[in-house]
Amino acid sequence: MSARPVNLLITAPLDGARLERIKSVSSRVRLTDASELLRAEGKGDAAAAKKLDALLAETEVVYGFRLPQHLVRRAPKLKWVQVMSAGVDRFLADEEFRSSGIMLTNVSGIHAVPIGEFVLGLMLMFAKGAPQCFEMKQQRRWQRFNPTVLRSKTVGIVGLGSIGREVARLCKAFGMRVLATRRSVPRSRRARYVDLLVPPDQLRQLLAQSDFVVLALPLTPETKGLIGEEELRSMKPTAYFINIARGEVVDEGALVRALEEGWIAGAGLDVFATEPLPPDSRLWGLPNVIFSPHIAGGMEDYAQRATEVFCENLRRYLSGKRLLNLVDKRRGY
Repeated sequence: MSARPVNLLITAPLDGARLERIKSVSSRVRLTDASELLRAEGKGDAAAAKKLDALLAETEVVYGFRLPQHLVRRAPKLKWVQVMSAGVDRFLADEEFRSSGIMLTNVSGIHAVPIGEFVLGLMLMFAKGAPQCFEMKQQRRWQRFNPTVLRSKTVGIVGLGSIGREVARLCKAFGMRVLATRRSVPRSRRARYVDLLVPPDQLRQLLAQSDFVVLALPLTPETKGLIGEEELRSMKPTAYFINIARGEVVDEGALVRALEEGWIAGAGLDVFATEPLPPDSRLWGLPNVIFSPHIAGGMEDYAQRATEVFCENLRRYLSGKRLLNLVDKRRGY
């Protein structure tokens, strides 16, 4: 690319240090922080929308958690969007954006450590009887029981991407047997930290063998509703289901029935079909559910880590190199 200026629009409220870090990539970058304008537009501020229109008309690159509505029409010069999340399903819900030639990149990889730890935390809570202990504390009841161990248990990881691989590594450190599925695997084989990696058509066999099932794949048209009644009934009644992927990958009604009727022993859920979880959801009252409000990927330096990924990609973009974490918008990841 020539040494022309590049107009960059920031839609996330980053601190001064992060903004300066982005500016330091190149003197060609003309950075505008539009996070307040985007927030005001979302509240119906017509003046803010007009100002944002003017900025978008000249924008070539966008970086942030959220995208302005009708982005393609409002930003005719837009070539690349870098989002601060790994999942991109909500951005690809915009058909106009999905079918456009605008490049989309994410920050896949930075969530592996926090989510991997979160998954192991849930597994340990179930193995050691944490839900029962929390309930007894609330009831001021003392009743001893025998917890179990993770060693020698089988974990089935549905989706062996960066998060799935980190979960597999941690499970191996606990002496567990690791099974996994991956879309691109044509036949069963071994893999690093995985005793048996199988193609998607062997999902139910994996479910039937697993003491813990971990859902770690993106939401795409292909994976929506992947886990339904038949899949849940394939699991052991002593098994636990953990979802840190997306709520819509699971038939939530079937999951509720599975938990209420004892098809499975329990579930650790960080994501739900509707978020926030509606007050009338039966999941709130189930004692065999450990709940968290979509925070598994969080960490104190999240913005810094995401911005470092963006800065590396910005350097690549300015020099005409292939971008990291380029999303295939047709596949959804």
